[in-house]
Amino acid sequence: MKGLFITFEGGECSGKTTIIKELCAALEERGISYISTREPGGIDIAEQIRSIILDVKNTAMTEETEALLYAASRMQHLKERVIPAVERGDIVICDRFLDSSLAYQGYARRLGMESILKINHFALEHLPDLTLFIDVKPEVALTRLANRNKSDRLDLEDIEFHQRVYDGYNAVCEMYPERIKRIDGNRSLEIICEECIRLVLDFIGR
Repeated sequence: MKGLFITFEGGECSGKTTIIKELCAALEERGISYISTREPGGIDIAEQIRSIILDVKNTAMTEETEALLYAASRMQHLKERVIPAVERGDIVICDRFLDSSLAYQGYARRLGMESILKINHFALEHLPDLTLFIDVKPEVALTRLANRNKSDRLDLEDIEFHQRVYDGYNAVCEMYPERIKRIDGNRSLEIICEECIRLVLDFIGR
């Protein structure tokens, strides 16, 4: 039986890492076969690309280069990890996917949604079955970000950039209303985790 591909999306400090950890614990508890992965990354080649994209020293990186690196990482990750896992019947839980590129590079970097879709044409054949967008207002996210020790290149962007990312996610939600479920991320993390776990278990019929 074919598995399912489930992704989590959201701006910086939206709590995705913690939510995914709690979800995986719930799947484990129920004996559900799954893998947890992330973008960019999840496999060796993609993790190497991730380190280039997020390195704070790479401030000279152009918007186009950034978008192409994400697309390259995504293709390798899909072929090497995601597609094989779905085909063997696993639930794939992934932190970010194509929607991130649409919001960050397509909208916030102003490269245009169509340009991002073109360079990610392979990914369009493997869109997620379900996406949970953790909706956190940019000003709330930046307050959380100020309390975080480690910063990457995207964390250095100003509030205007993060607002455009947020607007981009709203546009992506309108593009894929059947697939993307919006989760209010301004509540306590415990409540958000409970809602996400319930939604995923309902979706997979458990």
